[in-house]
Amino acid sequence: MSEEMADESTIIPGLPNRRTLDRYEIWDSYFTPSHSNPGPNGDLLAAEIERSLPALGAGRFKRACIFPHVGLGTCNAKTANQLRADPKLVMKAFEQWPKLLLGMVQLDATDVPGSMDALNRWLRDGPMLGVYMPAGPSPEQCCTHQNARRLVERVISLGGVIMQHTWFITSGKRYPGMSTPTEMAAVVREYPEGKFICAHAGGEWERGIRAVRGIKNIAVETSGFDATAGFIEMAVRELGERRIIFGSHLPSRSLGTELSKVIAADITGDAKRMILGENYRRMLAPIMKRKGMS
Repeated sequence: MSEEMADESTIIPGLPNRRTLDRYEIWDSYFTPSHSNPGPNGDLLAAEIERSLPALGAGRFKRACIFPHVGLGTCNAKTANQLRADPKLVMKAFEQWPKLLLGMVQLDATDVPGSMDALNRWLRDGPMLGVYMPAGPSPEQCCTHQNARRLVERVISLGGVIMQHTWFITSGKRYPGMSTPTEMAAVVREYPEGKFICAHAGGEWERGIRAVRGIKNIAVETSGFDATAGFIEMAVRELGERRIIFGSHLPSRSLGTELSKVIAADITGDAKRMILGENYRRMLAPIMKRKGMS
């Protein structure tokens, strides 16, 4: 057995030891505790993060990015009013774990004014580094809708990163607000100056990788679907290792499964390091520098 897999240092059966995991400098782009709702006292998000700390520690994650609800446009009216009145409810978790957590604004394109206000408050003037565009039941939430495009344009003007939820379903969309990698690619072609991440590589990753292959400013994210042989190898072959970004989807997904997608792939050690952290750091570096973040 190699030193990398030595039993006495292994913390997850079948995965590398602490020293090897530390060398990967893992940054998680997709950490989703409790759908990131702070709750009326700001304690729900913190409590969910607390429960996830053992897994984050086992994986030796250096940073993890969450998508907090930030008020109007992302929450029910009662919670939105609480968050507008007291932004500290959102900031409580970030202040508790300043060296671990990164944040991106979660937006709802059905409410453009509210989302624009959230972008100004949290991306332009606050600590967030970009946006997460989720799927939803309304047509406005699809990335091709003009509402979503208006938000994308504002994020780009602020220098933020855009992660778009994407999924292919064989039988077709379950609801109008879902986006596919094909639709995302069509939109992103219009914004070559933007920085985009295709969340979950579209679920059906063979189709997802091919859909975004020709769009150089789209990276694919690795989480959310069951691990199957060949995913990372195909992504490296078709996109290059610089266009793949690790996400854990913790706490709802298996740490061992999501890490093994990359660590057990038949690719070079340098490629693994890029996917597990370097690519995300490079993408976030300009806006982090502008905000004075290390």
